[in-house]
Amino acid sequence: MLLHARSAIVRVGLALLLTTALGAAPADEPTVLKVLPTGLDPVETPLLTQLPETFKPGTITLRRLTDDRTFDGVVFNDGGSTFLAVILDRLPKAEPDRYQLSEVTPKPVVDLTGQTTVDVDGPGGKLEARLVADKATKPYIFPLIGPTGERYTRAFPMEKVEGEDHDHPHQRSCWFTFGEVNGVDFWAELPGHGRIEQVQHRKFGDGAARVFVASDEWKTPEGKTILTDDRRILFWGTEKTRVIDFDVRLHATHGPVTFGDTKEGMFGVRVASTMDVNRKTGGKITNAEGITDTDAWGKASSWVDYTGPVGGKTVGIAILNRPDSFRYPTTWHVRDYGLFAANPFGYHDFGRKESGGHTLPQGESLHFAYRMILHEGTTKEADIAAAFKPYAEPPKVEFTTLAAP
Repeated sequence: MLLHARSAIVRVGLALLLTTALGAAPADEPTVLKVLPTGLDPVETPLLTQLPETFKPGTITLRRLTDDRTFDGVVFNDGGSTFLAVILDRLPKAEPDRYQLSEVTPKPVVDLTGQTTVDVDGPGGKLEARLVADKATKPYIFPLIGPTGERYTRAFPMEKVEGEDHDHPHQRSCWFTFGEVNGVDFWAELPGHGRIEQVQHRKFGDGAARVFVASDEWKTPEGKTILTDDRRILFWGTEKTRVIDFDVRLHATHGPVTFGDTKEGMFGVRVASTMDVNRKTGGKITNAEGITDTDAWGKASSWVDYTGPVGGKTVGIAILNRPDSFRYPTTWHVRDYGLFAANPFGYHDFGRKESGGHTLPQGESLHFAYRMILHEGTTKEADIAAAFKPYAEPPKVEFTTLAAP
C-alpha cells in the first residue's frame, strides 16, 4: 500500500486523528509540534491532533523550522478537548518535521444554534455543501459538490431534476440516522416516525479547515427524547478532492437504548442518479476486498467506493470507516439503485446468523467515525486503497519545546 503513497487521494486525503497525551510547554519556551517519519510522501496533508488545554480557540500559524514555510491552522474545542486542524504540504519520510506554533489569535466561536441552513464555502468562496436541519425529520447535507464542480448526490426530494429517480424520498443526499431505536423508526418519513432535532450548533474556522460541531436530540413521535448525539463534521480545504470527516457519538442520556437488527441505517448518501449501477451507464460499487456491485451489499469492509458518470466525467464518493468506530469494519447497505450507507447493525437482513441488535446502557456512548472522499476518476485511478492506511493508522506527533533536540 505504501508503494502507492503518491496517489492523488493520498496527497490530499490523509487525516491524522491522534490521542497523544500532551503536556503544556513552559511559558518561556515556544511549543513545537514534531511530526514523526511515516515513509509516505504526500502533499496537502490534513492534520488533526489534540492540543494542550492551555490553547484557546482561534487561528494559529505553524512555521516549519527547516525552511521557514508557514501554515495557518484552526484551534477548536470539542467534547471537552482542544484540537488543532491544519493542512501541511508534506509528511516526513526519514527525519521528523518540526513546526513552531505561534500564539493563538483568539477568534470568537460562531454560534449557529437556531440557524437551520448553513452554507459551507471552500477557501475560494465557492459553495461546497449546505447543512440543513429543519426541512425534514433529520439533519442532512445538500447539495454536496465534488471537485469537478458538479453535485455528487441526488437532488430529490429537495429539488426535482429531470432524469433523476424519485423513489425513497427519505434518502436526502447525505445523513446520519437509524431505522429502529427503542422501536422507533428514524430512517423513513412515514407516519409515526421519530425526529432528530438539532439543539446546538457551532462553527470554528473559515479557511483550510472548517469545523462544525452540533448536538441533537432523538425524539419519539410524542416528543420524548430517547437518545442524544454529538457530531463533528470537518471540511478540509483540499484542492483535488473533497475530504470530509464525520465523527458522531450517540449517548444513552435518557435510559438504555436498543438499536434493532435492521438494514435501514446509518451513515448514508444517495449518489447522483447518473451513477446508479442499475442504469448500466458506468456506475460501479467496489469495496476494500475487490467485491463489486450487488455482491458488496451486506459485506463487512473497511471502505466502499461508489463511482459513475456525473457531468460527462467519471467521479466517485468513497466512504472510509476508521478502526476506532463501533463494530469496525462496518457492514454496508449499498444498493445498485444509488443508496450507499454504512450500517453496523443489520446482520439479519445481511444474511448473518447472529443478531446485529445492540443495547446501549444508560450513561454510555457509541462512537462512529467515517471519512468521505469526493473524487474524480475510477476507484483505481483515485487509489482509494492507498488513502485508507494513513487514515486508519496515522503517523504519530509529539509536542516539545524549541530548545528540545
